[in-house]
Amino acid sequence: MEKFGKSQPVTRVEDLRLLTGHGRYVDDIAPEGALHAYVLRAPVAHGTIVSLDVEDARTAEGVHLVLTAADLEAAGITAGMSGVVLDNRDGTKAAAPHRPVLAEEKVTHVGEPMVLIVAETLIQARDASEMITFDIEDLPAKMDLVPGGATIHPEAPDNRAFDWGQGDEAATEAAFAEAAHMVSLEVGDNRIIVNPMEPRGCFAEWDGQRLHLAFGGQGVWGMKAELARILNLDKADVRVTNPDVGGGFGMKAAPYPEYFAVAQAARTLGRPVRWMADRSESMLSDHGGRDLVSLAELAFDADHRITAYRVRTRCNLGAYNSNFGQAIQTRLFSRVLMGVYDVQTTWLQVEGYYTNTTQVDAYRGAGRPEAIYVLERVMDRAARELGTDPWTLRRKNFIRPERFPYTSATGETYDVGDFDKVLSRVEQEADAAGFAARAAADAARGLLRGQGLCYYIESILGDPSEGARVEFCDDGTVNLYVGTQSNGQGHETVYAQFLSDQTGIPAHLIHVVQGDSDRIAKGGGTGGSRSVTTQSTATLAAVDTMIAAFAPYLADKMGVTPEAVGFDEERFRAPGSNLSPTMIEAAEMARQDQRSDLLVHEARATLPGRSYPNGAHVAEVVIDPETGRAHVDRYTVVDDFGNLINPLLAEGQVHGGVVQGLGQVFCEHVVYDEDGQLLTASFMDYALPRAADVPMIGFTSEPVPSTANLMGMKGCGEAGTVGSLAAAANAVQDALWPLGVRQADMPFTPLKLWELLKDGAEAAA
Repeated sequence: MEKFGKSQPVTRVEDLRLLTGHGRYVDDIAPEGALHAYVLRAPVAHGTIVSLDVEDARTAEGVHLVLTAADLEAAGITAGMSGVVLDNRDGTKAAAPHRPVLAEEKVTHVGEPMVLIVAETLIQARDASEMITFDIEDLPAKMDLVPGGATIHPEAPDNRAFDWGQGDEAATEAAFAEAAHMVSLEVGDNRIIVNPMEPRGCFAEWDGQRLHLAFGGQGVWGMKAELARILNLDKADVRVTNPDVGGGFGMKAAPYPEYFAVAQAARTLGRPVRWMADRSESMLSDHGGRDLVSLAELAFDADHRITAYRVRTRCNLGAYNSNFGQAIQTRLFSRVLMGVYDVQTTWLQVEGYYTNTTQVDAYRGAGRPEAIYVLERVMDRAARELGTDPWTLRRKNFIRPERFPYTSATGETYDVGDFDKVLSRVEQEADAAGFAARAAADAARGLLRGQGLCYYIESILGDPSEGARVEFCDDGTVNLYVGTQSNGQGHETVYAQFLSDQTGIPAHLIHVVQGDSDRIAKGGGTGGSRSVTTQSTATLAAVDTMIAAFAPYLADKMGVTPEAVGFDEERFRAPGSNLSPTMIEAAEMARQDQRSDLLVHEARATLPGRSYPNGAHVAEVVIDPETGRAHVDRYTVVDDFGNLINPLLAEGQVHGGVVQGLGQVFCEHVVYDEDGQLLTASFMDYALPRAADVPMIGFTSEPVPSTANLMGMKGCGEAGTVGSLAAAANAVQDALWPLGVRQADMPFTPLKLWELLKDGAEAAA
C-alpha cells in the first residue's frame, strides 16, 4: 500500500486487526474496576405501574446504586428522549409523547427499561434485580396497524401518531379516473431485528466535572448533544467516543435509554460504570426495522405508460417515537417514491401507529428499500396483468438519459442516469435469455423456478457537510481526522487510500482518527450511504488547503513566487527550481523550521447535491413444492455507483446488503403474540441467513459519474438491500404464479410457501 492509482481494489488494512481478535470494542476497553450495570425490563407489553419496591435490592451484596425514574426526577432529570416529529396533512403536529429514560407511570412494551442496578459484578447486579418487587396492572396490548385499541398515549387518539401526505391527491385521482388500465397490489413488509455481530453496550466515566461516554454507535456528536440536554450538562463538559463497532446498520445511530441511565449512574457514584446487552436483551430492546403494509396502485395509458402512482401505507412506530421513526416511511420513503420511472403525478399517504412493541427505526436503507420494494412488486404485478414483459414495461417507463438533471415528482433532483444501459447489462450478465431452458429443466425434476427483476434507485442521506483534518506527526506518520464512524465498512482503508492518491503520502503512514468528540469538533456520523462521498469531498478540500498553505513557504526555498508553485505527480514543483519535495518531505522541512502552522490543515466541504445510486438486481429462485423450501440459485447485480474509489469494498458492501435483503425475504421475521410477548427472542426462534442460503453473487459496475460531487461517485452502502428485496420476492412470485398464487408476502419460509402452493392448488381446482 505504498501508492494507489485511482479506483484500485485494495484489500482492507483493518481486517488483520479485527479478524485476529485485536479489535478494541466497547466491552474490551471498559476501565479497570468499572462497576457493572444490569437493566430490569418490563415483563409485560402494556400496564400501569402500581408499585415498585427496590429497597431490598439497594442493600444487596455488592450493589452500589439502584436507579429508578423517581431517582432521576429527584436529580432534576425529567427531559424525555427526542425524535423526528412530522406535520400532519391538516397542518397540525404529529404526536410527540414523552418517552422517559426509565419507565415512569406505565410500561409500553416488553423490554422497556424500568430500573438500572449497578454492582461490583454483573452476577450481583442480576441477583439484586430479582429482589425488586413490583405490581403492574395489565392493560390490553395494541398490536395491529388500524385505528383503535387500548390507548397507549393520550396525545395519539386511536393510537394514530400521524397522518402524512405528499403529492397532488386531486391530480392523482383524476389520472386514475382517466386511466386505460389500473393495477393494484397490497404489499406487506415484515418486521426484522437488526442483530449486528456486536450487541449494544457502553461505559461512562465522571471525573467530577466532565462526563465521558463510550458506546458502540454510528457517530458521537448527536449523542453528545442529547447527553447534555437530558442530564442538564454543558456540552463542553461531555465527551463521547465510539471505539471499534461491530456492525450498526442504522440501528446503532440512535440514542437509547440505557446510555443515559449508565451515564447518570457514573455521575452519581463518581466511578466508571459499564453495560453490555446480551443477545436476547438486544432482541427485546433494539429498534426494529421495516414493519409496514402498503396498498400500491398504478395507472396506465393504452400504451402501457404510467400516468399516476398512488400509495397508502400504514406503518408501525412501536411504543414511542424513535430517533427517525416518523421520518422513515414518510420523508425517506418519498425520496425514491417513483423510482426510475418518468411520472410526475403521485400521491403518498402514510399513517403511523403506536403499538405495544419495541420502537422501529432506521435499518439499512431506511425508507428507500421499503419504497422500492412496494414499487417494484406492483410493477411486476402490472406486467402480468397487462400481458407484457417485465423488462419491456420498465424500459418503456424509464427516465431517458436526455431528461437529466431530472426533478422527480417528490422534488428530488436526480443528477444523471442511464437506466436502459444498466438494464441491458444485467440482462446479459444474468443470462436472462437462458432462463426458459433452466426453468424447463427444473420443471422436469418437479421443481419450480422463478426469475425476479428489480430496478432500484436510492438517495444518499444525512448531513451534506463534513470536515477533515490532516496532521503531520513527529514520528513521520499522518493523522486523518474524520467526522464519520466505521461500523465495519472499511473506512480506515478507503480514507487512507484516497488521501494517499491525492497527496502521494504512503498509505501505511496514514492513520484514520474517528469517533471522539474531543478530538473532532463536528461530524455527521455514518448513515444513509453518506460516509465516503462526504468525507472524501472534505478530504479534497483539506488537500487544497494544505497545498495552498505550503506553496508560499516552499516558494521562498525555491526562489519563485507562490503562484509558480504547483503540486502534481505527488510532488511540489516550480519552473526553474530543482527542488521538488513530496508532501511528507515538505512537512519535515516545516518541522525543522519550527513552522507548526504547516503541520495541521483542515477544511469543511458541503455537497452541492445528493447522488443517486441505482442498478438492477436479477434473482432466480428454485422451489421444491413437496417441502416448500426455496433456494436462491442465481443472483446478479449491475450497479451504477459512479466512479469507484475501491471497487473491492463496494462489491463487499453490495454482497452484505443483498444477504441482509435475502434474510428478510426468506427467513427473518419478528413474531409477537397477542399480548405483546416477543416469541422470536433468540436464534433458536429467529433465523438469520447462513452461508449455505446464499449463492455466489455476480457484481458488475456500469458507472455514470455523478455530477453532485467532485469525485463523480455515488454511495453504495445500502444499495444491496434496496434492490434485493423486490428481486427475490418477484422471483418467488414468478415461480408461484402458474400455480394460481396471486398474493405472496415475505418471509417465504418453507411452511408459508408450502401453504401458498396448497391454497393455490385448491383455488385452481
